[in-house]
Amino acid sequence: MTAVAGGDQDALRGLYDRHSGGIFRLLRRLTANAGVAEEILQETWLAVWQSAGSFRGEASARAWLYGVARRQAHNRLRKATPVETDLDEAAELADQAPGVEDRVLAGVEREALATAVAELPEHLREVLVLVLVEDLSYPEVSAALDIPVGTVKSRMSHARRRLAGRLSPSQAPRSTP
Repeated sequence: MTAVAGGDQDALRGLYDRHSGGIFRLLRRLTANAGVAEEILQETWLAVWQSAGSFRGEASARAWLYGVARRQAHNRLRKATPVETDLDEAAELADQAPGVEDRVLAGVEREALATAVAELPEHLREVLVLVLVEDLSYPEVSAALDIPVGTVKSRMSHARRRLAGRLSPSQAPRSTP
């Protein structure tokens, strides 16, 4: 980060190569539009380039980068206005069929889990994704979200309880012979 703050483009490229994939996955979870996620990713790296000098090393560089990305996404998405289209005037509705990856990975348990995760409130889903998908430690999530570690633990506990309640066998649909 010191090298990036000093204007070292190779150091920025190295950070980008190591972390852009995970940051993009986070951004895709925050917005349903891949194009918007890509734009936010670029805005994130511009912000990293411009503000690398503010990195104090209190958290890992990874956690700091995720925090920058999250702030960029929230700033962008807060300003965004939903696009409205009159369905009668729409030439064609978007294909609602799952993509190839979703078809390959589809399964009852996965779908139930994905639905349960999607139904979590954003503050719980965000912590859950950073811990379980992006494999950040609680202190790193704390730094990325600018919340206390205790709040991260509490949110993970709430998220797990909600998921367990939603996915418990008594909640599962029963098949009839």
